[in-house]
Amino acid sequence: MKTLKISVAIFSFLFIFSCQEKKSEVRNGLNSVKSTSGKMTTEEITYDIDGKNYQSFVAYLGSANEVRSVVMVLPEWWGLTDYVKDRAKQLAELGYFAMAVDYYGDGKTVDNPEEAAKLSAEFYKIPIDAKLKFDKAKAQLLKFPNANYDKIAVIGYCFGGAQALNMARQEDELKGVVSFHGNLMTGIKPKNNDVKILVCNGAADTFVPAKEIAAFKKQMDSAKIDYQFIDYPNALHSFTNPASTALGEKFNLKIAYNKEADEKSWEDMNVFLDKIFK
Repeated sequence: MKTLKISVAIFSFLFIFSCQEKKSEVRNGLNSVKSTSGKMTTEEITYDIDGKNYQSFVAYLGSANEVRSVVMVLPEWWGLTDYVKDRAKQLAELGYFAMAVDYYGDGKTVDNPEEAAKLSAEFYKIPIDAKLKFDKAKAQLLKFPNANYDKIAVIGYCFGGAQALNMARQEDELKGVVSFHGNLMTGIKPKNNDVKILVCNGAADTFVPAKEIAAFKKQMDSAKIDYQFIDYPNALHSFTNPASTALGEKFNLKIAYNKEADEKSWEDMNVFLDKIFK
């Protein structure tokens, strides 16, 4: 009888210890879930960079104890628009912890290409500034116990797509990046690292000429980077943004929404993220 009591006590201790171990692993981000159930939480997070206020945006499903792989979303040159935030929400619905990154400060958005070009150009001229903005945003993830800091991917649109590729060239710790209709060659040479790359390009995109595509592929091949390059037939620049057709007409820009390319590229991104987060 005494032996039975000791055995039961030992079993109980081991069971409780095992449960605590599992909880600890989840808490420390060793096990990520990808459930798509639960209420969505959205939140603006504010932080300071050199005395200036920044307001990035996060979205996730479920409780703050369910650790999830992270996808950071880098915006078009229009800034932190509702479109970018909606993409973050879509990623949350897929089971990720999503963050839409504020690059301009104060959650700023612009409504004309002249100002957008001026603001975004600074990040091409001074790439280290783009890296600073990215790193500061990424550091905010440490405030969230349900954001798996060891499993981070980046996606970006147009300007954000170019910056996503730049982060892939510089950040060894990222699992992968996806560029949607972004420029490819921005003056930063890639490291020979393990960051996977998916480029979703519009085959009819005049902002990304054939010469740039050839140079990008040569650069990736020379650095032995694991990348995929997908062309979507008849797709112009900004093919993922439903507002781009009206913006193109308003400002005489060769941009337009392409529903088929938008949906297919999102599907291709989803497959890519599944693979890199395994």
